[in-house]
Amino acid sequence: MKITSKLPDVGTTIFTVMSQLATDYKAINLGQGFPDFNPDARLLDLVTKAMADGFNQYPYMPGLASLREIVAHKINTLYGHQYDPTTEVTITSGATEAIMSGILAAVGSGDEVIVIEPCYDSYLPAIKLAGARAVCVPMEPPTEANPAFHVDWNKVRSRITEKTRLIIVNFPHNPTGATMQVDDLDALEQITNQSDIMIMADEVYEHIVFDGKPHLSVSTRPALAARSFVISSFGKTTHTTGWKIGYCSAPSSMTTELRKVHQFVVFTVPSPQQHALAEYSKHAGTYLNLPAFYQAKRDRLAKGLQDSRFKVLPSPGTFFMLADYSAISDQSEAEFSIWLTKNHGVTVIPVSAFYADTKAKESNHKLIRLCFAKKEATLDAAIERLRKV
Repeated sequence: MKITSKLPDVGTTIFTVMSQLATDYKAINLGQGFPDFNPDARLLDLVTKAMADGFNQYPYMPGLASLREIVAHKINTLYGHQYDPTTEVTITSGATEAIMSGILAAVGSGDEVIVIEPCYDSYLPAIKLAGARAVCVPMEPPTEANPAFHVDWNKVRSRITEKTRLIIVNFPHNPTGATMQVDDLDALEQITNQSDIMIMADEVYEHIVFDGKPHLSVSTRPALAARSFVISSFGKTTHTTGWKIGYCSAPSSMTTELRKVHQFVVFTVPSPQQHALAEYSKHAGTYLNLPAFYQAKRDRLAKGLQDSRFKVLPSPGTFFMLADYSAISDQSEAEFSIWLTKNHGVTVIPVSAFYADTKAKESNHKLIRLCFAKKEATLDAAIERLRKV
């Protein structure tokens, strides 16, 4: 039987291509956006204990009450906004499910969603499945004067119409590592003030911000929190991306609609992991120590490539780093990434993969994304190979 595809433009992505090439060529994989090391043994023991203690059946649909209470307490402590854990915090099957459920709940046929490119690859398909239209606004690429991606909010403002229903922001930003600044929050507040526009704030890297800087959550601004789905991830915080446990905080009226979708997409998420994370996350050090942990890895990779032909760009947050290869090749980003895997045994991801039109000139700035959430031995082996390019 033939199915009329709801996502006809989705095929084999560059992420799949690069992962397969890494396997085929036995390359060191700095393309995969997840750690190659185990989480804290204490957390693993807590999961085992939860299973032995009988927590193996369906938990409450919105998530374990004690875990939602910890999320609400953390947000209030760090960002000064009090969410009601009963009606405003939902535990989800990873941040990706929270994104999908939030978009399906918030927008529909005829609506427009502002998406800032480059962007995480689930945004555009989710918008399409909701029947809405994505309006992509590119970030300003790095220059000699400003070697970091940043948002031109005037461009965002110019793309807003009477059909605009949602703006998606992602800070700390994947893939560029850019972080939210006070001016960004000011602009977002001004743009949405006195409108019916909602915000989806993808903040999964909230605890991976470097150089002593704080994460400026959308929830730090009452006017923004009142119209926002704020999404985060235990996977990024506890090195457990494969557990797929995230959460969404939002006003009760928005949470009610998100939960309606969540209930019929996944119903709920694994019980033992929720119990373990509730106990483990009582200790703030489990996330407050992350910046130093990952900054050491960032600095190790940056220092290792300092005398190479790659030009490392600043990485204020996330566990990703961008590198400019313009001194090496004129190839497109996808072509160069494939060439690097095949000829030098290091797999990376082209930044162009995070644009709707991956082949457009405007999507190719001769930049690759490297993930430094890896063991020191992995990073050192990759550095050795990259220095030979």
